[in-house]
Amino acid sequence: MTDLNHIIPRDKAEILAQALPYIRKFHGKTIVIKYGGNAMTDPALQADFAEDVVLLKLVGMNPVVVHGGGPQIETALNRLGKKGEFIQGMRVTDAETMEVVEWVLAGEVQQDIVGLINQAGGKAVGLTGRDGGLIRAKKLKMVDNNDPSKEYDVGQVGDIESIDPSVVKALQDDAFIPVISPIGFGEHNESYNINADVVAGKLATVLKAEKLMLLTNTPGVLDKSGKLLIDLTAREIDALFADGTISGGMLPKIAGALEAAKSGVNSVHIIDGRVPHAMLLEILTEQAYGTMIRSH
Repeated sequence: MTDLNHIIPRDKAEILAQALPYIRKFHGKTIVIKYGGNAMTDPALQADFAEDVVLLKLVGMNPVVVHGGGPQIETALNRLGKKGEFIQGMRVTDAETMEVVEWVLAGEVQQDIVGLINQAGGKAVGLTGRDGGLIRAKKLKMVDNNDPSKEYDVGQVGDIESIDPSVVKALQDDAFIPVISPIGFGEHNESYNINADVVAGKLATVLKAEKLMLLTNTPGVLDKSGKLLIDLTAREIDALFADGTISGGMLPKIAGALEAAKSGVNSVHIIDGRVPHAMLLEILTEQAYGTMIRSH
C-alpha cells in the first residue's frame, strides 16, 4: 500500500473535489473494462484493479468486466504437454484445447477476479457466454491476410453472432458487478473461444456503454518513434493500419475499439494496466493515461 500520510488534508480534499465533475458526468453510466495483461498477473496491480472497480460502482457507475487469460491458458496447456499454436494472432483451438480454455477462463481466472472484487468490498458475479444466453457464436472463418482465397481452420474459435445483454442488465441494476469470460455457444450448444477484446467491444456497443477501457501492457498506441498517441480518430487509425504502425496483437484490439467507437460507445481508452490505479486516473482526472479513440 502506498503511504499517503505526507499529503496534507487540504490537498486530499482538493484531489477528491476534482473528481466530482467526472463522478457526476458518469453517474449511472456503463463502463466496460477489458482486463488482461500485467494488471491481471501482478498481485499488487490485481488489488488496485479490484479497488478501482468497486470504487466506480460505489460512486454510481456500472462497471462490467470482460477478462482474457492467454498466459494462464498457455501454462495449463504446457502442464498437459500441449503446445499452443497461433495463426494470424488467433489461438488454434481443437476440442481438447477448448476444454482447457473453458476450465481456465470460466473456472480459475474468473473466480480469482470475482474473489478479488468481493474482497475489495464489491459484489461480483461470474458469467460465461452461456449464462442467460449472453453470447451466441459461430465458427470463425479465418481468411489469409495476403491471399483471400485461402482459409484456415482454427478449430473452436468463435465469431459473435449476437449478444443478449439482459442478464448483465439485471445484475447491474441490482448492485452486482458482472465478470464475463469470453466463451460463446453455438446452435448445437458447442463452445467457442472468442477474443476477449472483441467480446468487450461488442458488449460495450450492445450495452450502449459510455466508455470501453482496454487494459494492456503498453502505454497505449505508440507512433513509429515510440511516442504515445493520446487522441485518435477513425481516420487517423486507418492511416496507422496502412503504414504498419499498428500490427500484431494490437490489430484485433484496435479494430474492436474502433468498431465500438463507430457504433455509439462515446469513448474508447487503451490504457496501461501496469500503472497502479490507471483506470481511476483515466476516468476521474483530466490526465490522459493512454490512448483515447473517437469515431470522428
